[in-house]
Amino acid sequence: MAEFTSSSITIEAAPNEVMAVIADFARYPDWTGEVKEAEILKTDAQGRAEQVRLVMDAGAIKDDQTLGYTWTGEHEVSWTLVKSQMLRAVDGSYILKPAGGGATEVTYQLTVDVKIPMLGMIKRKAEKVIIDRALAGLKKRVEEPK
Repeated sequence: MAEFTSSSITIEAAPNEVMAVIADFARYPDWTGEVKEAEILKTDAQGRAEQVRLVMDAGAIKDDQTLGYTWTGEHEVSWTLVKSQMLRAVDGSYILKPAGGGATEVTYQLTVDVKIPMLGMIKRKAEKVIIDRALAGLKKRVEEPK
């Protein structure tokens, strides 16, 4: 697949708190913007999502997709496309690293291949917008007062 678009943000919370929000798919419509529905279809032995159906509305692109998730340790999750109406492929990940002072650096990597023709420059810009919105939403969600 093509190279990833990537961005990072520092969140004022421990990695386990950040990962808890990332793993809480039912709440994605509350903070991601593009995700309108999320349904866990399959879980692993630890109860973590292995397959998730997401109904997306990103303006020009509306999609009903299923993603397969792989959890690596406590600080990394990656996903790939299982099925979609609009997309040929999706590969992404969240990688969390302690940043000192109880903060976490979150890196989001994403590459998307749509079924309709699209210039690489436009596709990478769209990936960047998706990543930046997701990171900003994640930061706000994690850091909001409980």
